[in-house]
Amino acid sequence: MLTVIGEALVDVVSRDGEEPRAHVGGSPMNVAVGLARLDQEVQFLGRYGQDEYGEQVAAHLRDNNVNLPFNPDSKPTSVAQATLDQAGAATYDFQLDWSLDVSDDQIDQLLDQTGLLHVGSIGAMLEPGATMVRKAVERAHDHALISYDPNCRPTIIPDSSDARARAEAIVASADIVKASDEDLLWLYPNRSIEDSARAWLQAGARLVVVTRGALGPWAVSRGTGREGVDTPAARVDVVDTVGAGDSFMAALISTLTDRGLTGSDARRGLDALTKDEVLEILRYAATAAGVTVSRAGADLPSKADLPAN
Repeated sequence: MLTVIGEALVDVVSRDGEEPRAHVGGSPMNVAVGLARLDQEVQFLGRYGQDEYGEQVAAHLRDNNVNLPFNPDSKPTSVAQATLDQAGAATYDFQLDWSLDVSDDQIDQLLDQTGLLHVGSIGAMLEPGATMVRKAVERAHDHALISYDPNCRPTIIPDSSDARARAEAIVASADIVKASDEDLLWLYPNRSIEDSARAWLQAGARLVVVTRGALGPWAVSRGTGREGVDTPAARVDVVDTVGAGDSFMAALISTLTDRGLTGSDARRGLDALTKDEVLEILRYAATAAGVTVSRAGADLPSKADLPAN
């Protein structure tokens, strides 16, 4: 079992001259759906309301075979207003509540059988839910791999110092970290993205991947050496970029899972990955992201959409 904790919301996507479109989203929720579409058994721990948008969230998760242990609560489902520019890049305005009314005992029970816990985005930075996420990371660390995507949202967490401290607290316990170049430049404006990634490797991570838009991903691990490895982005006609990073993250976790790299014992396996193996992993994840950007909204690929892993 894989576990994802974080926010679920509805993206209301607007583009000049077109009617707004509503898509179920939220970075962690997208990762959970992406994993399920790649034939992984996954549970999603997040909140949604007893409203029309909440019904859409629950139906989307269940339709994609994601295990959903929590019922809706009485608060409104979170919404992200996404505005697309002419190139399809999205900017966001959020109306959200991130909290999860769950006891420590419940968290322990839900995480007991998980081999990998993924956290990130708003869920790992916005209180009061961020405290619960950090507790979950601490409780899962002894028996599960931890993956993390900061997916920074300056409109929600505008204080980069606070965001940096929160990110570094999780990186210290994480094994697999994926960040965009924009994330790292916002968190660490005075150094290169490569140096920031290497610093996170020194802080505790085993594999750090940086997505760089059209330049393609770059990764550094204990097996690649300081120079790391990179691969070009998939060459596709871009419809929009909504969900691209989440698709990459889901495919990254999935291909590592398919290689048997889950559970705390897999940390040695991550350290032993060769440059060629890391390159294969990057190519697979980049292909998945390419499928998503060729579609409207966060429509992540299934295993049949991707080459054999």
